[in-house]
Amino acid sequence: MLELQNINYSYQSGTSILRNVNATFSPGRVYAIVGSSGCGKSTLLSIMGGLDMPASGNVRFNGKSLMKKDLPEYRKKDVAFIFQSYNLIDYLTAEENLKLVSPLSALPVLEKVGLNCEIAKRNVLKLSGGQQQRVAIARALICDSSLLLADEPTGNLDEENAAAIFDLLIQYAHGPLQGCVVIVTHSPVLAQNADVVLKLENGVLNHVG
Repeated sequence: MLELQNINYSYQSGTSILRNVNATFSPGRVYAIVGSSGCGKSTLLSIMGGLDMPASGNVRFNGKSLMKKDLPEYRKKDVAFIFQSYNLIDYLTAEENLKLVSPLSALPVLEKVGLNCEIAKRNVLKLSGGQQQRVAIARALICDSSLLLADEPTGNLDEENAAAIFDLLIQYAHGPLQGCVVIVTHSPVLAQNADVVLKLENGVLNHVG
């Protein structure tokens, strides 16, 4: 589904953050990317999702190299994001945030992530950090995109809610949709339950175990 070929990336300061990264991500699997803070995990996720471009190398989706002109359509149709900073529209309710990305009913998906009808009608700024995170997760789930990229999706959730959310992400990959789920995480629990664990260290991405 998604292939990274010799991906290189440097910050404007000249610091090299990704060095000849090669990896293949397949449908029906959950991938966890681990590594120390600041090692470039979120940057790698942004490149995979077409939010940023590598300095060199290719990102291929379904056998086709992604060019800059392809990225808007790719982001719209093929990729769903769960951002660490949520990226919700702050003047809308939880339900309205989901309606922006899908014509489907938002309430069943919000209920799946533990948010009831009353919470769905609230402005997102009136929700707790954990509730906002679950709205962001629901917004990604409702898209039914073939590729779901998640940056620390359970960072603000307690252990019980984090486990429930991870179960939903597993269903997204292992269920009928057969989506490809890639999670950047510091959680050893999430990592050990993923199908594949990759570690980014010194700019290089390697399989763990």
